[in-house]
Amino acid sequence: MKGKVSSGLCAGLAGLLLASGPVLAGQEEAAAGVLNEWLGQVNGFLAGFLFFDVWPGEGQFPFIVAWLVAGAVYLTVKMGFINFRLLGHSIAILRGRYSRPDDVGEVTPFQALTTALSATVGLGNIAGVAIAVGIGGPGATFWMIIAGLLGMTTKFTEASLAQMYREIRPDGHVMGGAMEYLSRGFSELGWKGVGKVLAVLFSILTIGASLGGGNAFQVSQSLSAVKQEITLFAQEPWIYGLVMAFLVGVVIIGGIRRIAHVAEAVVPTMVAIYLLAAGWILLANAERVPEVFALIVSSAFSMEAGIGG
Repeated sequence: MKGKVSSGLCAGLAGLLLASGPVLAGQEEAAAGVLNEWLGQVNGFLAGFLFFDVWPGEGQFPFIVAWLVAGAVYLTVKMGFINFRLLGHSIAILRGRYSRPDDVGEVTPFQALTTALSATVGLGNIAGVAIAVGIGGPGATFWMIIAGLLGMTTKFTEASLAQMYREIRPDGHVMGGAMEYLSRGFSELGWKGVGKVLAVLFSILTIGASLGGGNAFQVSQSLSAVKQEITLFAQEPWIYGLVMAFLVGVVIIGGIRRIAHVAEAVVPTMVAIYLLAAGWILLANAERVPEVFALIVSSAFSMEAGIGG
């Protein structure tokens, strides 16, 4: 939950950075050059540490991808394919079958789901899919489906750990997430120092991902679309940045409860539009769907498809 607030704060900061364009106009190019150089060095270090090749044959298979796949497979088998066994139970939880008025927490199960989906649909399900297919071809779609099914267990594990190690403060606010279960979980194993380091590292990287890979990118991309219709934003992009910062601020200042309420209202509509658009594309190209499915399966078993997916 705290991560969502941090993500929202970063969105507001991204908007403010965009809004400050006129003030920093004279220093923009120099600052951008310094920032790009510094980020390039950081990215190069992380890429060498996390994305080194572990595949013995031709092609490349980054370590971080192998680690995630191995973890997802292990958890899925260890828990007896819980991602399939308890699918019906998870839907019942979302519908409130097991909820009680005296339950501890700040949001409902459905609000928690929509808050999580708000950061998933879009950058991951649209841009990420396009990148994967561009790298691995049509066969990457097959492995994305497999990764999604296995990833359900990983997500279940993360959510369960967050519930097990969450902290309920005296004022009723709930603190939970990876920074909590990393710190407290490793402490129980006698690795208190390791847990604290990992918790701090996770928090720092989450802020970086929220600011760069998430909100700054999305504010910029939304501006590219909006300014085609509203010429004022094309001429004065800082106004758009100011508007976005204000709207985000109105939401996040209310904390996780307001974020959850907004997500509960907005995300179902967003998901419906996403599904309707996808359905319309499939119907408009219905005669080619069998051909595409055959192409996905026939080209799935290649190194490029596996890496892309």
